[in-house]
Amino acid sequence: MESTSLKLYLGADYVSAFAMSAYVALKEKQLSFDLVTVDLKARDNYQDHYRDLSLTCKIPLLVHEGFALSESSAIAEYLEELAPGSKSIYPKDIKQRARARQLQAWLRSDLLVVRKERPFDLVYFGKKDTPLSDEARAAAERLLFVADRLLEEGAEHLFGDWSIADTDLAIMLNRLVANGDEVPARLAAYVRRQWDRDSVRAWMDLERKAPAVV
Repeated sequence: MESTSLKLYLGADYVSAFAMSAYVALKEKQLSFDLVTVDLKARDNYQDHYRDLSLTCKIPLLVHEGFALSESSAIAEYLEELAPGSKSIYPKDIKQRARARQLQAWLRSDLLVVRKERPFDLVYFGKKDTPLSDEARAAAERLLFVADRLLEEGAEHLFGDWSIADTDLAIMLNRLVANGDEVPARLAAYVRRQWDRDSVRAWMDLERKAPAVV
């Protein structure tokens, strides 16, 4: 594919966990793409031109030959079907693939309190000093329970070979790991392995500015 045939719209600050997931999916599929940044602080995503393109005013947004698609998990599934001959980003086994999609959906629909108290920008800019609330601690325990059950003892990835669900799970876990919250050693090691992938390193290497201290 020509680099101009795929465009990924994302926030200009490069901190969104969901944008990271879509970026990693493109990198792992080894597809050329152009990055287009949107100034979310200026609410450019609510301007008519972006609303008309995206429908939902959300990032990340993938545009391919005039077709625009948001939601990072939908983007990953689209890329998998768009380029079936390239490296797979989902498990080949039908049950494992369904489980990967289940995990992706759960990580996006639950654990809101963890996302609120451990925002993903702390992975780039440093930890928060506030302890987790009781509600967030309970949600974190659910997260750790799921991760422990899905990641087999001694396994590098969730479903044999790497899949995009590994990145999504590591993103959520790293909200805790990067902040110094208590995480079992083998899950912390799993996060470090995922963070050592070339696709993730490429995302982390994007230049971003720390937010101004108020």
